[in-house]
Amino acid sequence: MERINVIGTSGSGKSTFSRRLANKLNYPYLEMDKLFWKPNWVEASNEEFFNKLTEAISQSTWVLDGNYTKTQSIKWASVDTIIWIDYTFARTLFQAIKRALIRSITRQEFWEGTGNIETFKKSFFSRDSIILWTLTTFKKNRIRYQALFNDPGYSHINFVRITSPKMAINYITQAGTYTQTT
Repeated sequence: MERINVIGTSGSGKSTFSRRLANKLNYPYLEMDKLFWKPNWVEASNEEFFNKLTEAISQSTWVLDGNYTKTQSIKWASVDTIIWIDYTFARTLFQAIKRALIRSITRQEFWEGTGNIETFKKSFFSRDSIILWTLTTFKKNRIRYQALFNDPGYSHINFVRITSPKMAINYITQAGTYTQTT
């Protein structure tokens, strides 16, 4: 297990899990959102994003945090393990709301030098709301990820499904020696 992609619906806990796993394994932590978002919430072009991603995953070991379906052929060409953070809808929604509220209050910049912060208005009263995104993508993502796990074209990849915080802690504590293939 050297090249790991952690996936899951927004608010599922991908980033927290990914940072902890990368720290435990002493691997670089790569955040897809950091590669994608430019200052003032400007999106990177596909070419720019794909180039940044390709360069980031050229290392021999990494934990990559993020979905971005359009990058699947790039990141999964060299991935050996995909970890799906698949908590219940209620837990995921709660985590998304809690995170949005905390970020709105603290106004902490997401990625240094970008000026990108989460506001209360954007989080709770916008069509760009991460909470709305969680509400509308949870079920679709679950169906899509299950299909990917069962796709024979990806049989060379070790798929791990984490369904509870306790399972996540156990996985990290054992530094990836625990596996559950679905």
